[in-house]
Amino acid sequence: MLKSDKELRQAVLSELDWDSRIGGAAVDVEVTRGVVTLVGTVNSWAKKVAAQEAAHRVRGVLDVANDVQIVVEGSDGRSDTEIAQAVRLALSWDVFVPDARIRSTVSRGWVNLEGEVDYLSQRDDCERSVRNLAGVRGVTNKIRVTPPKLDPATIKSAIEEALERHAEREAHRVGVLIENGRAILDGVVSSRAERDAVLGAARGTVGVCAVEDHLRIAPFVTAHG
Repeated sequence: MLKSDKELRQAVLSELDWDSRIGGAAVDVEVTRGVVTLVGTVNSWAKKVAAQEAAHRVRGVLDVANDVQIVVEGSDGRSDTEIAQAVRLALSWDVFVPDARIRSTVSRGWVNLEGEVDYLSQRDDCERSVRNLAGVRGVTNKIRVTPPKLDPATIKSAIEEALERHAEREAHRVGVLIENGRAILDGVVSSRAERDAVLGAARGTVGVCAVEDHLRIAPFVTAHG
């Protein structure tokens, strides 16, 4: 049975309250036909992202609009210089990041990442390394992905095999098209978690420089639906 908007709102509020990463944040929830809007304030970009992830975890939520504002006050604030120094340390200490090929610019707490990497997963890892740093108000990821040139059929086959391993329930309902290193995914999944599993399988495949997501979430779709 599908949840009403009122039931979804309460479920999302409970999930936000349960998630220790968000604890104490002033975040409220509005729901209209399964679409959740998050409003309120938090003191870091990390908590804003955590609230968004918490809402997506709730079964029945179709989409999330994150209108949460970041307000950093008093001693919690960091200068752009301090943030830039912390960003460089975070990148250099992360074994999955080719830090020498990445540069950052920090303005009013907002971090811009630029550079070039070989794999889409490295681009993701760069952003992950810095988004939870104190004082960061947001991250713009402009890092380019230049993967090794592989035959589209080889990339497609690798993604489909990964789907069979990581997202068995969804594999037969997901279509994969490769165009110039871009993986275009289409089909139906039954939850945000399953959608993330499919996207993760594509993003982690060698030869993929970008992922275009056309997946649709249809709650309560069965493996034989």
